[in-house]
Amino acid sequence: MATQIDKEACREAYNQVRDDNTDTNWAVFKYEGSMILPGGQGTDYEDFKRMCTDDARLFAFVRITMGDTMSKRAKFTLITWIGENISGLQRAKISTDKALVKEIVQNFAKEFMFSDPRELDADNIRTELKKAGGANYDAQAE
Repeated sequence: MATQIDKEACREAYNQVRDDNTDTNWAVFKYEGSMILPGGQGTDYEDFKRMCTDDARLFAFVRITMGDTMSKRAKFTLITWIGENISGLQRAKISTDKALVKEIVQNFAKEFMFSDPRELDADNIRTELKKAGGANYDAQAE
């Protein structure tokens, strides 16, 4: 059966993360049968990381505050999590299903695909976002 996505519910969760007037800085989109639905959102990145278990496959839209001494700004990332215990068929399907998620989640600086919990380290993601981000005024202080 072809995977479908609840566009309205997922768009609402996506917009919560993008909204500067909320504290929400992550939203998860998970599978329920052949549907992709919002699976939670929150303010604590550690809460998101706890959802990334060996038997989970999900997508996450995450806001990370970046900056240097000259400015602070929000950067967004799309994370695909595939747990170690996910079957080969489900692994293959997630790459095509990602297109459905990208119809909703359109604005992000960098995309990641992880299966090792250590890769979810916020500093690791910040480093990669910094590389993708262009000007880095912190270097002037070194």
